[in-house]
Amino acid sequence: MLLWLIIFVSGWTLSLGSETEPDFTWHLSRIPQVVSEKTIHLASPTFQADAAAVKATVCGIECQEELPAPSLSQLEDFLSYETVFENGTRTLTRVKVQGLVLEPTQNSSIKGARPRRRRQVYGTDSRFSILDKRFLTNFPFNTAVKLSTGCSGALVSPNHVLTAAHCVHDGKDYVKGSKKLRVGVLKMRNKGGRKKRRGSRRSRREAESGGQSPEHPQESTTQRPGKKSRRGPRVAQGRPSFQWTRVKSTHIPKGWARGENGDPALDFDYALLELKRAQKQQHMELGVSPTISKLPGGRIHFSGFDNDRDDQLVYRFCSVSEESNDLLYQYCDAEAGSTGSGIYLRLKEPGQKNWKRKIIAVYSGHQWVDVHGVQKDYNVAVRITPLKYAQICLWIHGNAANCAYG
Repeated sequence: MLLWLIIFVSGWTLSLGSETEPDFTWHLSRIPQVVSEKTIHLASPTFQADAAAVKATVCGIECQEELPAPSLSQLEDFLSYETVFENGTRTLTRVKVQGLVLEPTQNSSIKGARPRRRRQVYGTDSRFSILDKRFLTNFPFNTAVKLSTGCSGALVSPNHVLTAAHCVHDGKDYVKGSKKLRVGVLKMRNKGGRKKRRGSRRSRREAESGGQSPEHPQESTTQRPGKKSRRGPRVAQGRPSFQWTRVKSTHIPKGWARGENGDPALDFDYALLELKRAQKQQHMELGVSPTISKLPGGRIHFSGFDNDRDDQLVYRFCSVSEESNDLLYQYCDAEAGSTGSGIYLRLKEPGQKNWKRKIIAVYSGHQWVDVHGVQKDYNVAVRITPLKYAQICLWIHGNAANCAYG
């Protein structure tokens, strides 16, 4: 509990101390539009690929600095997308990009970054298992979900989950089990094993944390005015377990799903899953990924279901070491199972005092990349750029008109 207080109070203090810093604000701007042009039917996939971490084509930081900016036609090809449905049918949708101003590539990394260390989990494990039941089923932790293929994901609307493309597709074919893909959301269940009913009495046992919240460590549970509690704070009874929902359709950009036309590009390792049943809990909105200098403390956060923690939700935060136009290179401790997690920030709303979390990247996993002629390993995340924001927003809303600003 003491560690919880140290970590979250320090993060809270950092946020409060940065309220006058104009850089730590969500800057909404008009983004290009990705518009569906035509959809054609494709042959049904075989669903025979192995569900394993895919070593996609990784152009390292030095390589990216030398690359020319992609042409408009190349971008439209990368952003065209496949949709596979629960009955096994598949379509390809060609898109057009509107309102994009092409600029010279600026895939440069941050100079003078601190020395890099080799790690997935290295030295002291800085991950934290979220065991308090109230935190598990409340925002932001309840936006993390588990895929039946073994990955994690993030709820970005009542009906949609953002995850890594490699969790369902290896670049050539869809992975085994993805035809009947399911998404697991942690729910509280009573001692009898059934789902906890709304309004049911909460357990009288005290929380292991002493009733304190990681977001507001000094707050206590609400009591009636003038009435003192004899038993202390109460939490929901029972234990958390996964409530599984079938996936209705899956969208994957052609930049990843290359088929026999080439290797998948790590820059496009993201996918959106449409659920058959809407979820009632709060979701986390998308945001365009800012540069490292706009990250409070230079840090990112994400939660997922690491395989070595037996279905526990695992939270972590760390500083970003390097960045390119499409990728964040970092050393957040993470194990298999956490890939596909939504990486988020907490920044101020424009013109307001309140702070808001948004997902700005998707955790892709561990990769070896060329860094100035030397092979280095990082844990890598795919940034949500303005174009990717427009594409994912189109998948969610089905209409580019709803995705003008991000």
